[in-house]
Amino acid sequence: MLRKSSFTIVCFLSIFSLLVGCTEKSEVQPVNTEQSVDTDKANEEKNTSTENSEKEVTNQNKSDFKVTLLGTGSPIISSERFSNSTLVEVAGQKLLFDVGRGTSIRLNEMGVAPGMIDKLFITHLHHDHTMGFDDVLITGAAVPDPRGLRENRMQVWGPKGTEGWINHTLESYEADIEVRKKVEGASLGMEADVQEIEEGVVYENDGVKVIAFKVDHGPMKPAFGYRINYEGHSVVISGDTTYSENLIEYAQGTDLLIQEVVVVKATPEEEYKSEALKNIEAYHTTPEQAGEIFKKVKPKLAVYTHLALAVPEKEAKIKERTEKIYDGEVVVGEDLMSIVVGEDIKIQQP
Repeated sequence: MLRKSSFTIVCFLSIFSLLVGCTEKSEVQPVNTEQSVDTDKANEEKNTSTENSEKEVTNQNKSDFKVTLLGTGSPIISSERFSNSTLVEVAGQKLLFDVGRGTSIRLNEMGVAPGMIDKLFITHLHHDHTMGFDDVLITGAAVPDPRGLRENRMQVWGPKGTEGWINHTLESYEADIEVRKKVEGASLGMEADVQEIEEGVVYENDGVKVIAFKVDHGPMKPAFGYRINYEGHSVVISGDTTYSENLIEYAQGTDLLIQEVVVVKATPEEEYKSEALKNIEAYHTTPEQAGEIFKKVKPKLAVYTHLALAVPEKEAKIKERTEKIYDGEVVVGEDLMSIVVGEDIKIQQP
């Protein structure tokens, strides 16, 4: 028994000594500086990689060329097709083309606060292209929005007469604007500067170039279309026009042509129901005329907007009538449809 107990004690002491020895060895073991350097280097590389990834995302976002149809309708009141407005997001900039009925609502629906808009380009001064201005201007500078308020003056480009329209609009809201400045601290964002344009380059910033060109909108003169160029790609907005050689010239080689369209009768052969409808058709573009324009321009994608229809949309057969003349890709636009322009054209449905 004693011998067995002694053996047990000896074993226990041996194991205890071994454990203590291991502990002491681990406590006095020198730090592997090479491993530490490697770890620091790995962390540094990881941080650098993260920073580069963030920069890459920022650059990627900045290089996006995205067009969103905010309103694809006409003066006709519709909750499905608000009147004309198009947002172009390019090189980190937001450029608004026309500001028809409901523009601020559509902006909000796509996650853009009206206060994020400070550059507006007007094609012509018909009310369905301008009536949303006061809402975008004042709401964007005075109504609290966590996404931000406009702090600088709105910049507006448009045809002769634009300055008078803007000044009279501001004058009509003078009482409202003054109260909001005093009580709510609204800033210069409720004011606007206007440049009345001629044909040619009207805006250039950070690689983005906006070119205005004259179109034929009957008695509404002058009327303009716009071409937006960026890094070898382009978007053309026809504005309101009938068949126009000038549009064809300025749209050559474009990736995306956003084209207005009119249908006042179910077939080209049908009689006009009124002189007014005949006159309206005369200074807009029929599907057949658009087909001829597309044949000469050859865009990667043609998208219809500003659907001025005197017949139900299903009966208008816009795409079918166009395809009898033009065999390229044509899409009938919808409110909040987005098109991303790059090596490929990508359509994002609302």
